[in-house]
Amino acid sequence: MSSIAIYTLTSELHDPEAVAATTHELLDDLAIPCELRGEDYSDFGTHTLDLIYVCTGGTEGLFLRLLPCLLAKSRRPVRLLTSGKSNSLAASLEILTYLRQHGLQGEVLHGQPSFIARRISLLTRVEDVIGRLRGLRLGVIGKPSDWLIASNVDDDLVRRRMGIELVHIDISEVNEGLTPAPAGESKDESPEVGQALRIYHSLRDIVSRHRLHGFTLRCFDLLTTLHTTGCLALAKLNAEGIVAGCEGDVPALLSMVVANALTGLSGFQANPARIDPESGELLFAHCTIPLNMVERYEFDTHFESGIGIGIRGFMTPGPVTLFKLAGDLQRHFIAEGQLARCQAAPDLCRTQMVIQLSQPAQASYFLTNPIGNHHIIIPGHHRQLLEAIFTDLGTTAAC
Repeated sequence: MSSIAIYTLTSELHDPEAVAATTHELLDDLAIPCELRGEDYSDFGTHTLDLIYVCTGGTEGLFLRLLPCLLAKSRRPVRLLTSGKSNSLAASLEILTYLRQHGLQGEVLHGQPSFIARRISLLTRVEDVIGRLRGLRLGVIGKPSDWLIASNVDDDLVRRRMGIELVHIDISEVNEGLTPAPAGESKDESPEVGQALRIYHSLRDIVSRHRLHGFTLRCFDLLTTLHTTGCLALAKLNAEGIVAGCEGDVPALLSMVVANALTGLSGFQANPARIDPESGELLFAHCTIPLNMVERYEFDTHFESGIGIGIRGFMTPGPVTLFKLAGDLQRHFIAEGQLARCQAAPDLCRTQMVIQLSQPAQASYFLTNPIGNHHIIIPGHHRQLLEAIFTDLGTTAAC
């Protein structure tokens, strides 16, 4: 269960009774369930969200003496709550500037009580998700595809920063786990579908055996070894809540996992096929999409190889969010837009989405400062929520 603790910083020059009255007035206005810890920082860092209420001015020195203890207990951003009285805001700005100068993250929570309460609610949700990310085990089945030359990750960095363990699994385990698909599992009993469903069951067994919460698959190897694709398997597994990515792309997998933890939604991993930098219209395509994202779908062959099963999915037009987290965890990209339509051109990967960016100028990001080729698309507008978690993870916006 989420918990919020509020600690205080108060100058000795101020009247304690007046400060206490202001504190209770602020908490009453915020109307959020919280635990007022006062100046007892012994359990700082143990709650979902820890806030430091800067009650008065003249507290900068107090904070500086307290900072080593805070950093020893938590590496999360320092959130400074203000009342707008007794020079609370002025002291908070000085403290935040010091934090920034020393490479530390922080934020001042200031404004109308309703705004602060909404911000606290958002931050609590983000911190809760970050806590749930820690301890996840994500599989990398086969090495990343050879063409992903800019999508490397450092396993130790991912473990330190996100608390996620990457588990490397030889792709031979997919072949070794193949068994006949249960009869009648699909209404389409073609040999191609049957072979694709065998891969699905093998991957499910790998997930169970290695205690995975998600994985990315070097799927193109299946074209040569098994003469089929993993597109249907990934589409089904994502719909079942097991985050499954393509081509061994670990940054794309991390992006999908973060978004799923935040929103509960599956993500469509795709690459831009065409970009209009003036209008902000983008065409994305890939040969698989989570089946719970589409209103209908049909089978085709895999585009590049012309064999196996590819998924042509049609998602309901409406608001969408595009995003990507860089493999070095230093940058992220987030853009909102509208899914204008899905199409079925024969010369592209089978699922094709035409997206109009809300801010057309963001299209230039793809041509000047991209984070790889794969990006993640999820239904709805989630920019604020994604920005909050990526900021908490210490990444900066790429656009």
